[in-house]
Amino acid sequence: MASKKTCAICMADGFETIEGLAPLDVMTRAGVEVDTIACTGDTGQVTTSNGVLVSCTAQLGARDLSAYDLVVIPGGMGGVNNLRQCPLVTDEIARRMNTGELVGAICAGPMLLAEQHLLDGRTATCYPGCDTDFPAGVRPEKNGVYTDKNLITGSGPAFAVPFGLALTTALLGPEAAQSVASAMLVD
Repeated sequence: MASKKTCAICMADGFETIEGLAPLDVMTRAGVEVDTIACTGDTGQVTTSNGVLVSCTAQLGARDLSAYDLVVIPGGMGGVNNLRQCPLVTDEIARRMNTGELVGAICAGPMLLAEQHLLDGRTATCYPGCDTDFPAGVRPEKNGVYTDKNLITGSGPAFAVPFGLALTTALLGPEAAQSVASAMLVD
């Protein structure tokens, strides 16, 4: 029997609510074991950009991020600014990009990759205006969700469910993602 696929969503105070919770919902529906990792504070709780209190599965440092099949960075400028201060997260993203392991980032999240020069020669998207550190030619003109090898990126809140479906595709294949999309009435 194949082992269950796993994902860690790194959440810090100020993350964009839908960009963390919609992918969590989509992947959980598909059978992915998703942990939410609190990357700020010491209570295991984080507050979203909309003031929603989220109780996370674990505190950063209590779980080994390298043990997950996928690590996801939600957007929200406040959350990204807080994640920027977490070497356990930024170092893991760099390691994964260099080894070809799965990374997902949406909205302002891809800024963390661009700042570390991890987007050279890749296709990636982000929220408009968050691409100041992107190398030339990386960001497509059209907003949406893009997969480039091990990297899945989304432009912003409107793409949170399609982003979750792309993450599901990367972990479980297109049939699993289509099954979830159909049950959610996604076209």
